[in-house]
Amino acid sequence: MVSVESRHEPGLFTSKDSLLELERLSETAGLTVIGNVSQRLTKPDATTLIGSGKVAELKELVEEHHADLVIFDEELSPRHQRELETVLGEGVRLLDRTALILDIFAQHARTSEGALQVELAQLEYRLPRLTRQWAHLARQAGGGGGRAGGVGGVGLRGPGETQLEVDRREISRRVSHLKMEIEKVRAHRARHRVQRKRTGTPVVALVGYTNAGKSTLLRALTSADVYIADQLFATLDPTTRQISLPDGQAALITDTVGFIQKLPTALVAAFRATLEEIAEADLLLHVVDSTHPNACEQAEAVEQTLGDLHMDNVQSVTVLNKIDGVGAPKVLAGLRAVYPESVMISALTPTGLDALLSQIQSTLNSDLTHVELLLPHTAGQLLAAFHQHGRVRSVKHLGKGVRVSGQLPRERLAEYAEYFVKQAPLGQALVRTEED
Repeated sequence: MVSVESRHEPGLFTSKDSLLELERLSETAGLTVIGNVSQRLTKPDATTLIGSGKVAELKELVEEHHADLVIFDEELSPRHQRELETVLGEGVRLLDRTALILDIFAQHARTSEGALQVELAQLEYRLPRLTRQWAHLARQAGGGGGRAGGVGGVGLRGPGETQLEVDRREISRRVSHLKMEIEKVRAHRARHRVQRKRTGTPVVALVGYTNAGKSTLLRALTSADVYIADQLFATLDPTTRQISLPDGQAALITDTVGFIQKLPTALVAAFRATLEEIAEADLLLHVVDSTHPNACEQAEAVEQTLGDLHMDNVQSVTVLNKIDGVGAPKVLAGLRAVYPESVMISALTPTGLDALLSQIQSTLNSDLTHVELLLPHTAGQLLAAFHQHGRVRSVKHLGKGVRVSGQLPRERLAEYAEYFVKQAPLGQALVRTEED
């Protein structure tokens, strides 16, 4: 494994910690790690990323251990990959962190939706590398400006570029097909979200660093039969189940794919349909592995990713998980100091789940006011907006209009002020008009 650290742009993790994580990723992919090389660079080498001396050291290590695969902790450009493969010799393959994560996701996709999104990410990652890998054949082919005609086609650019055109066309066609299929998935999910809004059922999304214990927490809260394993990205496909809050209110809780530092951009784009479940949630539970030595850095990586995805405006609760595995009390005290509003739990034992459910309930209701309205039959837009932004408990169609009971965000109360039948801000009832 090869780690490259910039002198000018240090990451959240040290080079050592990032390599340890890369080793876990490699083990998850079924690989055996036999050695590593690290280098701090002021400026990456344009040809091989790492310096010539480190390349020689890497080649010696590969030959000594008869390694057949080298993994870089940074994303390799097509040129880097081509030049390094030339130096390391035939039979030695190169992967970067992005390709490794995509390979793990391909192994763990258990639904057709997950498989579609992973394949799209893989193809979009490979396409520019395929194009540039063939570029040297285009230069060697010579000749004039004829256009290759596909497999077996006659063209003046030579057989190399003919194959390039065929491969590019086939991959581009497949990418277009996958995007259309994923758009169908997005539309299906959007319809389900509209239905959930109409029922007034709040949605809670579990987010967190990979292996923070989100799936274990989902099982503990709902008794859901979900796959759990002590490995990175053990689950990929989102799972949604219903929970009951202390006041009897129903909520939906969704387990989403785990985040990781240096999350591949191709993966983010391909998994947009899944990640939209986070953006549309009413509440995020940010699950943090309190036993991990880089717990704070992992939490920050998740927050940065949510910000990059423009999902940091959703209200959230920090959940310090695995407290049963923390040996030193001062570790928990330190985490509590960093996250004073957090809830401490152990999803495995389980411990602290009642407190967590209470916190979910209070947070969901913190900005809501119970109202009862009598809307005229002509106020269809207001009723639709109530379904979209509030939580509808009941709807009755009467001769005078539509009687609606539920909860609304405080900032939207003014829109409905003239239609109040009963309003209970801060637990106090206010009768505005005649009862039915």
